[in-house]
Amino acid sequence: MGTTNQTQDAIAATGRYQLDPEIATALAPLAAAAVDAPVIARGDWRALRENANANLAFLASLGAPIADEVQMQSLSIRDDDGAEIRARWYTRGDECPGAAVVYAHGGGMIAGNLDVYDGVIAEYVAATGVPFLSVDYRLAPEAPGPRPAEDVDAAVTWLRNQAAELGVSPERIAIMGDSGGGGVAASAAIIARDRGIGLTRQILIYPMLDDRNLAGDTARAPFLSWTYDMNFTGWSARLGDQLGGEDVSPVTAPARLTDFRGLAPAYVEVGDLDIFRDENIAYAQGLAAAEVPIELHVHPGAPHGFERFAPQSQLARRAMQDRLRVIQDL
Repeated sequence: MGTTNQTQDAIAATGRYQLDPEIATALAPLAAAAVDAPVIARGDWRALRENANANLAFLASLGAPIADEVQMQSLSIRDDDGAEIRARWYTRGDECPGAAVVYAHGGGMIAGNLDVYDGVIAEYVAATGVPFLSVDYRLAPEAPGPRPAEDVDAAVTWLRNQAAELGVSPERIAIMGDSGGGGVAASAAIIARDRGIGLTRQILIYPMLDDRNLAGDTARAPFLSWTYDMNFTGWSARLGDQLGGEDVSPVTAPARLTDFRGLAPAYVEVGDLDIFRDENIAYAQGLAAAEVPIELHVHPGAPHGFERFAPQSQLARRAMQDRLRVIQDL
């Protein structure tokens, strides 16, 4: 049944979009505290990095303590350019389930580190028993272009080479990431495909995929926790003068991919109040058209990073149940 013009006007006046009530409650004090915060200029990656790192540290403080049964081992992985990449191996006791996940942390491709993601990774490991290898991939602008994805690919190669010692099956390695790290994970999955390395799954949590997504609708503007200006800053740090150009490689911006054939089966998740929503749906459609199995979730009322802001909300719990199911099924 269609709506009348009067109904449409009423909807427009009140706004079609609304935050999930539990998430709105969690965000209210944060929004109040941010009123007097200085505005970060579009393109100022240093200020955005500082702000993002502070926010990631705050979000880490909201998580549950790391479970006693989760063990963490810090290590170093040599990349193809000779650099030593920090990484961390997480296990639950002495279990060897055969599967494993290589994880790329969030941070808009310019921020984040292993330490602020300890709680995130440990929660997945504690709940599933599947070990994780978290990668401290190099950040833009110091590491532009495909380098962050190459760092993650090096971690996949390291894990495959150490598989027998770690009790991992090389055929059961998945790649996972969120936000900027979700984009890096998607790029690393493309590299793996092109080099003939099989991944069992790519798990992409509101991934940052498209350097051309620099402006959009105003209806969702009041709900954005990652804005178009922030997106411009992150992508311009990664691409420089190539931003938005015709020659951007999909191993830097996965949305540029035209041939999705042979990629690992994908789980894609995004909130409806996230600027990455449309590019994530389009990416899932590209995978589906190439006969790549996909599972796509679009959560109404959810902004970028929703489960980190309100981890006890029903929405966050539902999303976590789906992620844990996918990880356990590896």
